Amino acid sequence: MITLDDVRVIGEARVLAGLDQGRLDFQRHLLTHGQQPALTRDEYVRLCEAVGLRGRGGAAFPVALKLQDLPKRGVEAVVVNGSESEPASRKDRLLLSRAPHLVLDGAVGLARALRAPHVLIAVHDRDAATSLREALMERDDRLAIEVRETPGRFVAGEARAVLRVLEGGAAVPPGRRVLPTRKGYHQRPTFLSNVETFAQLAVLARLGSREYSRTGVSTEPGTQLLTIGGAVQHPGVLETPNGVPLDTVLQYVGAEAGPVLLGGYHGRWLRQTDGLTLQRPEVSAGIILALGTDTCPLGEVTRVAEWLRGQSAGQCGPCVFGLGALVDDFARITVGDPGGWYDAQRHLGLVPGRGACAHPDGTARFLTSALEVFEDDVRRHLNHEGCGRPVLGVLGGLR
Repeated sequence: MITLDDVRVIGEARVLAGLDQGRLDFQRHLLTHGQQPALTRDEYVRLCEAVGLRGRGGAAFPVALKLQDLPKRGVEAVVVNGSESEPASRKDRLLLSRAPHLVLDGAVGLARALRAPHVLIAVHDRDAATSLREALMERDDRLAIEVRETPGRFVAGEARAVLRVLEGGAAVPPGRRVLPTRKGYHQRPTFLSNVETFAQLAVLARLGSREYSRTGVSTEPGTQLLTIGGAVQHPGVLETPNGVPLDTVLQYVGAEAGPVLLGGYHGRWLRQTDGLTLQRPEVSAGIILALGTDTCPLGEVTRVAEWLRGQSAGQCGPCVFGLGALVDDFARITVGDPGGWYDAQRHLGLVPGRGACAHPDGTARFLTSALEVFEDDVRRHLNHEGCGRPVLGVLGGLR
């Protein structure tokens, strides 16, 4: 179980600076980070271009391109997506609960530069929402800032689902895939990104591109937040330089030997981690889960797949029927039914690219890589030998 107290840093603390002493109120925030400079829209674009800043959600879209896609006038809102609904992820909740002013600085500074009249913060975690509201009472931003609580379902964190909730609709992604920069909040141009992106913007605005680039790698300067879990001695949220070797991170947190899930429940499994460096979009949502060797891999995968099926929006065939069929396929493989393996191969070829949102694609990616990495375990189960290991729930507390 990862808690918000498990905070560690490799190298220099930037986004997590000062959090070893607990939550930063406004005064301690200013003592730690200094005043937020007032920047223009063009200055934000140049800074983001100079360091190649990418969004810190799953898509890793270049922030400068997103800013440039907005019109010069008429930006309706800046939206902070804090709907971190995957049980394996904690980094955004950590920032909202312990460093809310850094996130607010990033969002307010950008809203002023874009001349957007609204800042909307979508949060599904009650403690994080309370922390934000307390932080707003300490500030005088003279801007319309609202904290909106959202459902904690997996697909409710998708950008278009967040916008629908903010407008009073259902927390599911619409079938049409329109960029928020074109038609976002109330169908008006909107800048939307996740919590860590805004914290990184606040750090970048203060440091400037040269100082910001003193850590990380030339292709992606700066730092990143990672949620580390599974079979490790020190689970929690870790700030590291971009481009750090995965093996360095695993050694630092005391990970057990065995396969690693990179990117969370929509990520992919790795059998070998040698030589892999952690950069976007490779690291995706910033989640690393070590499986260890004491649990049944197929049982763990099937358990997560069943949870993902239950998190479906229920609005298209690939989710309603495809994910249900895949859960059944993997359950059959686990009990030694060869037909489950053949059906899984067929269904994994039918699901991707056909859904109303990215949920079926991400689930299929997770399951496809599992069949590849756990090939030996699959063979043992199909030969009715089994792996002899229980399902320990290493990949997270799913309900």
